[in-house]
Amino acid sequence: MSETINVREGEYFDLEAVERYLRAHVDDVPEGDLEVSQFPSGASNLTYLLKVGDWEGVLRRPPLGPVPPKAHDMGRESGILEKLNAVYPLAPRPFFFCEDESVIGAPFYVMERREGVVLDESFPDSIEPDENLCRGVSRTVVDTLVQLHAVDVEEAGLGDLGRPEGFLERQTEGWISRYEKAKTEEIREVEPLTEWLARDIPESPPPSIIHNDYKLNNLVLDPEDLTHVRAVLDWEMATVGDPLFDLAVSLSYWIEADDPDELKAVMPTVTVTPGFMSRRELIDLYAEESGRDLSEMHWYVVFGYFKLAGILQQIYARWKKGQTTDERFATFGERVRTLIVHAENLSRTGEV
Repeated sequence: MSETINVREGEYFDLEAVERYLRAHVDDVPEGDLEVSQFPSGASNLTYLLKVGDWEGVLRRPPLGPVPPKAHDMGRESGILEKLNAVYPLAPRPFFFCEDESVIGAPFYVMERREGVVLDESFPDSIEPDENLCRGVSRTVVDTLVQLHAVDVEEAGLGDLGRPEGFLERQTEGWISRYEKAKTEEIREVEPLTEWLARDIPESPPPSIIHNDYKLNNLVLDPEDLTHVRAVLDWEMATVGDPLFDLAVSLSYWIEADDPDELKAVMPTVTVTPGFMSRRELIDLYAEESGRDLSEMHWYVVFGYFKLAGILQQIYARWKKGQTTDERFATFGERVRTLIVHAENLSRTGEV
């Protein structure tokens, strides 16, 4: 099965303009016609595969329609990758950033292509997963995150990337505000949930570089050994902040086989396959490998679900207003409700 699709209607761009810019800024592009296809997954930035002969690159641009202030900053994202790649090679290297919106109608950047397997809703047909493989992939997910959080922020030249002081307070206030601005219906569980989150914010451990959208389907895995990572993708929200927040975001996407069916439907994933670790096992493994205190992880997990609800709500609001016509987003309203109800229930039960 191909990793890419034909470019979706309304999401095309001026191929000749991109080819001119590409050849002016990348030395090793061979002779030949530029071909473009689109990576279909993801609900945020638009990502395209560029090909000229044997040469390949990946173009990233913001989504169509109005976007929140400071969001989808292509210059920031490519700048982070340029510095991070030197100390954390799993971050792909960018070739250039283009701020001239006359080229395709928005800022964009092009980075190196890292080929491999991305595990999303299912395994490739050529792979028959057993419990050992699934457990190995689970461990790899944790290992890769622990390695990122061990990067020396100053050595990477990213000391000015974020504001670690008060990080959790700003995240809590910010996501509550974003949700309220984007809401399209009243959900009664929102008020008790947001009050609970704001009431008892934990004290953060020492800060680290965080991906801020770390999840299994943002890893490119080696087809010959799925426990080996070739790249970590989608760095648009990376910053310096609370590493446990990063872990919680990952856990909000991690579904277990005995989770409620409505939760499984929010973000279908291979992690329901027998052998994948539970969320509790992932937490314990991260604590063991990182040496960090995870005694407050319950709060982080609840917040992770609320943040995911906020992200989906912003996308759903754009779809409902007709700012995007991607039919994948039509069901996001119900998914938001599921996440809010689940998070509010977790806030009362103390589970993860």
